[in-house]
Amino acid sequence: MVEVSTSILSVKKGEESKTFFALEASKTDYFHIDVMDGEFVEKNTYQTMLEYASYIRRISNAPLDVHLMVKDIKKAVDDFSAVEPNIITFHLEACKNEQEVLETINYIKQNNCKIGISVKPNTKIEEVYKYLPYIHMCLIMTVEPGKGGQSYLSEMTEKIRTLKKYIDDNHLEIDIEVDGGINLRTAPEVKKAGANILVAGTAILNAVDYKVIIDELKD
Repeated sequence: MVEVSTSILSVKKGEESKTFFALEASKTDYFHIDVMDGEFVEKNTYQTMLEYASYIRRISNAPLDVHLMVKDIKKAVDDFSAVEPNIITFHLEACKNEQEVLETINYIKQNNCKIGISVKPNTKIEEVYKYLPYIHMCLIMTVEPGKGGQSYLSEMTEKIRTLKKYIDDNHLEIDIEVDGGINLRTAPEVKKAGANILVAGTAILNAVDYKVIIDELKD
């Protein structure tokens, strides 16, 4: 079954409460928290996302899907563990070597949280294979991370397909999440390739009726 994780990156200031309540009522499966530090990516959303995540946790039991686009992963894990996320995803590219990746996986696990690893568009998907038995989700970025509203990179479809085949061939139980340029036009392509969690932000938040879009993305 396909699930939808709604990115709150482009929520309008002053409309946070109304938007979060409407998204929960529309049955989004997750709130997607895009955490950027201004170093790993250009944009800095760190404090805003911490505030939004804390607010959502006070008003909702919906799972939080925290995507760390940061250099200092441990500090971010410490900060965001306070909002009891369902899953924390970090970037493979933020780690210097294999040891650091494994240490980060263990560190997140100690915080009673599911673990995801994300890869940028230019990172070969094969680089994540060795870590798949230890994590719950692989997030394939289908745009360059750091900005909202970008167009889906069509060459990422083959990357999703390759990962799905590897997971099936090796009898692994792991979610494939895709993030970037996901809308009603691109969703069928990524679902067919094997993705089962779709991150969408502007496609949902710019809609008149969130539930209509969320239901169509899931369908």
